[in-house]
Amino acid sequence: MIIDFHTHAFPDNVAARAIPALAKEGKVTAHTQGTVDSLLASMDRAGITSSVVCSIATRPSQFEPIVAWSSAIQSPRLIPLPSIHPADADAVGHVFRLKNEGFRGIKMHPYYQDFSLDEERLTPLYEALCETGLLLVVHCGYDIAFPRIRRADPNQILTVKTRFPDLRLITTHFGGWDIWKEVEEVLIGKEIFMEISFALTYLSPEQSVRMLNSHPSDYLLFGTDSPWDDQLLAIQRLESLNLNKELLHRILGQNAKRLLL
Repeated sequence: MIIDFHTHAFPDNVAARAIPALAKEGKVTAHTQGTVDSLLASMDRAGITSSVVCSIATRPSQFEPIVAWSSAIQSPRLIPLPSIHPADADAVGHVFRLKNEGFRGIKMHPYYQDFSLDEERLTPLYEALCETGLLLVVHCGYDIAFPRIRRADPNQILTVKTRFPDLRLITTHFGGWDIWKEVEEVLIGKEIFMEISFALTYLSPEQSVRMLNSHPSDYLLFGTDSPWDDQLLAIQRLESLNLNKELLHRILGQNAKRLLL
C-alpha cells in the first residue's frame, strides 16, 4: 500500500482556471490537470493506493462548497481534507461538524489564509481539533509563491506542539520548505509527523538520508504535493536513497494507514 499524504485537486471548472494561474504564480510545472480524473490517472501510473486531497479555504465563505465537493469525491482511493479559514466565526463548530461527517482532518495554509501557526487566536481551533482527534495538515516553511515571511517555522511548530501535545499535527514539506537546516536543528528526532513532499527534489541525497534516518520512523509520511510533483518520480526519488526496507515501507504507507484508516 502506498499513500500520498499531500495532493491537490479541484472541481473540473475550477481546475481549468486555477492550475495555470498557480503554476505561473509559483513558477512551477503542473504534472496533472488538477482534476480528480487526472489525479486518479497519475495514481494508477505510480501504483498509489490512496491520496489525501488537501483543500485550502482562502475565505471563510469557501467552507461550505469545499465540504460539499469533498463529500462528493470521497472514496477509498481519495481521502479529502476540507479546510477551515482561521477568520471563520464558526471555525470551532466546523471542526465538530467535520468530525461528525466522517472526515479525517483539515488542511490549513498560513500564507493563503494569512495567519501564523503559533497565534493565540488559533487556540480555540486547536483545542477543538485536540478534542475531536482530527488531523491538522499545515503548510510549513516558506512558500514558493510568497515573500519570505515566517509563518510556520520549526520554532513555531515546536511551540504549538508543546502547548497542544494532543494536536495531531502533520507538518508538510519535511517540516518546513526551504528551512531544512533549522528543521534538522529543532525538529528532527522529535515525535512530530512530517510528510516529505516537495523536499527531496531540493535536498541533497546525503541530507535526505540523514534526516530520514534521524527522525522517529513512525512519524514520516510520503507526500508529493501533486500536481506540483510527479507522483511516480517522487516514489522513484525516495526509493533511490536505498533506505532500510522497513523504514521505506513505513514512509510509503504504513504510517499513513495508521493515521487514516
